[in-house]
Amino acid sequence: MRISITDRCNYRCVYCMPPEGIPALEHHRILRYEEILFLCEALVAMGVRRVRFTGGEPLVRKGVLPFLKELRERFPSLRVALTTNGSLLKPYAQDLAALDLDSLNVSLDTLDPERFRQLTRLGCLQDVLGGLDAVSRAGVAPIKLNTVLIRGENDHEIPALLDFAHRRGHLLRLIEFMPLEDQRWSSDAFIGADEILRSLPGPGDWIEEEEAEAGVVKGPARYFRNRVTAQRLGIIAAVSHHFCSQCNRLRITATGELRTCLFAQEGTNLRPFLAAQDKEGLEKALRRSVLEKPRCWEDVQDGKLHMSHIGG
Repeated sequence: MRISITDRCNYRCVYCMPPEGIPALEHHRILRYEEILFLCEALVAMGVRRVRFTGGEPLVRKGVLPFLKELRERFPSLRVALTTNGSLLKPYAQDLAALDLDSLNVSLDTLDPERFRQLTRLGCLQDVLGGLDAVSRAGVAPIKLNTVLIRGENDHEIPALLDFAHRRGHLLRLIEFMPLEDQRWSSDAFIGADEILRSLPGPGDWIEEEEAEAGVVKGPARYFRNRVTAQRLGIIAAVSHHFCSQCNRLRITATGELRTCLFAQEGTNLRPFLAAQDKEGLEKALRRSVLEKPRCWEDVQDGKLHMSHIGG
C-alpha cells in the first residue's frame, strides 16, 4: 500500500505538474495521522506487509517523523518505506536513521545543477546531494535513486548516474516518462525500456535477475545485475511493458481515497470509515476495491492525473 500523507510539494517537476502547481487541498480534507494509523492497523490485520509513504513531498508535513516513529513502534513487523525528493533529508538524517526504514527512495533526475533547477523548477541539486551524504553517514539504508528519463534532457547522463549510484552503494532505478502531465509529455521525449537497456554502458553485461534472485515480490521494476561490476539496476517500464499482471500496488490519496491503478480517475472513499473508526466497514471497502482492480491500465478510461495527489 502506498499512502500519500500530503498533497503539498516544494518542487514543481515538469513531468508531475504544471508550472503554476496545483490547487492545495484544505487542511481538514487531508487524512489525520490518527486516521492513517487506524488504516495501517486494518491493513496489517488483512495481511498487508509493506507500506510506502509518499506525497506530494512527505517531509514537508509537520509531525511526519514522530508519526513514523509511532507507526514503527505499533507495527514492528510492517515494512515501512519513504519516497522523497530529497530536499529536506539533511536536517532529518539522524531521525530517519533512528526509524530504521526498510527503504528510502530519493528522486534524482540529473547531476547537473542547472538542469536540476529546470526539471524541478524550484529545486537546488546541492540540497539533495547534501541530504544523500547526510543520510548515508547516519546509516540509512537501503537507498534507491529514482530517475525519470526524458529524451534530450537527461538521457545522456545514464553513465554518470550509474557511476554515482555505484560509488555510493545506492540502487539506481530508471523510469519511463509517463503521460501524467499533458503540458509536458510527448512521444518524442519518451524513451522505452528496451532502448534504455541498449543505451547502458556495456549493454551485454546487464543480466536480468530472476524473482528469487532479487529476493522481492515482483513489482513495477525489473532488476538487472552487471556481471562485471555486480552493480544492480532497476528499470520501470510502465508504458512500454505494462506490468499490470504483476502489480500488487494499491494507493491511498491524501484525502483517503483508495486508487487501485496509477491511471485511475476515480476511487473508493475510505474517509467515512476512518473517521468513524469503523474497522469492519473499512475492511469490506478495501476487499471490494481490490476485487475490482483493473486487469490492465487500458481498462481505465483515458486516465491522466497528477502524482502529487496520489503518491509517486
